[in-house]
Amino acid sequence: MSRIVVKVGSNVLTRPDGKPNVTNMSALVDQIAHLREHGHEIVLVSSGAVACGRGAVTPSHQLDAVASRQLYSSIGQIKLINLYNQLFGAYGIVVGQVLTQKENFSSRTSYLNQRACMLTMLENGVLPIVNENDTASLTELMFTDNDELSGLIATMTDADTLVILSNVDGIYTGSPSDPSSELLRVIEPGRDVSEYVVAAKSGFGRGGMGTKCGIAMKVAAEGVAVIIARGDRRNVLIDIVEHPDSVDHTLFSPAVEPLSTIKRWLAHSGSFTKGSATVNAEAARALISDQAVSLLPVGVTAVEGEWEEGDIISIIDPEGAVIGMGRASLSSAEAAAVIGQHGHRPLVHYDYMYIE
Repeated sequence: MSRIVVKVGSNVLTRPDGKPNVTNMSALVDQIAHLREHGHEIVLVSSGAVACGRGAVTPSHQLDAVASRQLYSSIGQIKLINLYNQLFGAYGIVVGQVLTQKENFSSRTSYLNQRACMLTMLENGVLPIVNENDTASLTELMFTDNDELSGLIATMTDADTLVILSNVDGIYTGSPSDPSSELLRVIEPGRDVSEYVVAAKSGFGRGGMGTKCGIAMKVAAEGVAVIIARGDRRNVLIDIVEHPDSVDHTLFSPAVEPLSTIKRWLAHSGSFTKGSATVNAEAARALISDQAVSLLPVGVTAVEGEWEEGDIISIIDPEGAVIGMGRASLSSAEAAAVIGQHGHRPLVHYDYMYIE
């Protein structure tokens, strides 16, 4: 049995007029039901709430982008989950709604709490349907899009595979509309494909292929296979799992040695940091080496920001580049008092550190 996180974007779930594409939703449900019947555990990360809510009410005045998302998603999320409930109910599948925010991943306690909830759902045969809580998220604290969220969910739930269903077959060597572009079928860990990624954003989603590629590379480096494929292709999910050679897609091969759960969490914590610690050249070399070393105050040259013990901070090399993230063992005030000194406990212990 394998555990698969399926992310389906707005461009698959939404018609050209912006309304829900029930045909595509039904096809997706049919395929997920088939995979569950054949022993696979599925987590569905689904966009579409705003599309479901759009048109249900006419605002009394012009709304800005955040207010309109909040209004339409508050209405649409109910419609979306009810539609999924009806479609999956025909197969006797019980679904559970998981609405989350970026802040839920910034705290280790909240992260573990959310992880425990989703694992309990899976253990009891419930299909989690995950979406961002747009009604409560602030613009600066929103996920780039559900690609970022799906990557966090995949690592959080120890998934074997993350499937990102988009409106293209995968990563091409140029624009997908250019006949001379070739589909990259396998991308090995560490390969740089940024030169091939078209920056353009697609349709109704907030992100584009650049976001998908960046998330895919990071998640694959953490030991999860990532597949990007076209979501409206007939039986695409089933074929990817059962007959992968029969369908066009891009596979990001997983790293051989996956990270621990806490290091996976830290790997995605770049936007959650409360401050930073700049280290000297010797400390930077030690941290990026293959040795298991903690960040000691003696190697720190400066601290910025205000944080408490347990908060996530960035680790910066002498040139100003972020080389990693870690869970601080000292508050910012305590760290500032012992900068450059020997004989103090680590600012960040190795077990609670992720180096890029």
